[in-house]
Amino acid sequence: MIQKHGSARWQGGLRDGKGQVSTETGVLSNEDYSFAKRFGDQPGTNPEELIGAAHASCFSMALAAALEKAGVTAENIESTSTVSLEQKGPGFEITRVHLDVVATIPGASADQFREIAEDAKANCPVSKVLAGADITMSARLAE
Repeated sequence: MIQKHGSARWQGGLRDGKGQVSTETGVLSNEDYSFAKRFGDQPGTNPEELIGAAHASCFSMALAAALEKAGVTAENIESTSTVSLEQKGPGFEITRVHLDVVATIPGASADQFREIAEDAKANCPVSKVLAGADITMSARLAE
């Protein structure tokens, strides 16, 4: 079993408080986050952005593995994951996640690529964690 961890510290109330988020590797180290960074237009990180980055990176690796299994190798995979947070009743939920992927894969047909990308989307570990959200995808080969 592989285990990785992240940590967060929060001080104060929801709207006037602030926090710091860190990762095990130190890629993020006491990075500030706050209500304004999450729900407003103040620049900075927030949980949905971090989930999006995790999803895009996980999906890209799952796609590379699925392509190799099919006998093709991507020269390049560019993935973006857009995470939608919506108010539902008294709280908020991640309701939708949209993956947008463009890949350069010599020798792959558009149909083969879409089929493999759909499989990677369904089987990426982060997609599985986000299974309660509606996960959509647009996938195309680079021209």
